[in-house]
Amino acid sequence: MTYHFRIHRRGGLWAECIELEGCVTQGRNQGELQANMREALNLYLEEPASSRVVFPPPSTISKSADVVPVEVDPGVAFAVQLRQCRICNHLTQKEAARQLRMRNVYSYQRLERRSNPSLSTLMRVKRLFPDFSLDRVIGG
Repeated sequence: MTYHFRIHRRGGLWAECIELEGCVTQGRNQGELQANMREALNLYLEEPASSRVVFPPPSTISKSADVVPVEVDPGVAFAVQLRQCRICNHLTQKEAARQLRMRNVYSYQRLERRSNPSLSTLMRVKRLFPDFSLDRVIGG
């Protein structure tokens, strides 16, 4: 999952995510700005478990001198897509946990945070949410 930032050089070095309004950061140099863009993007996408926000998917935007792609951490990308699938299917976290055969809702809630699910969990998620795409999670 890759979003895009537009870099601005007026008034210092700062960048804004094109697809996510309000996701902005700054840096003293290009290296610091790049690290800050990744951190800002991941923090922006890490919504509280109670959130009903569905983020827009990344756009297809051509790279240019002032627009750079920024990859989302795979654990965050997984959590974002899982939350979106659950909300779009009108399920509560408790209902999703039950349908995924999880012991309790807390186990499910960990999946909606930065996580590293097992292969068997990934298979159950894919069965419950056929539109879930691992390609989007890993940037394919």
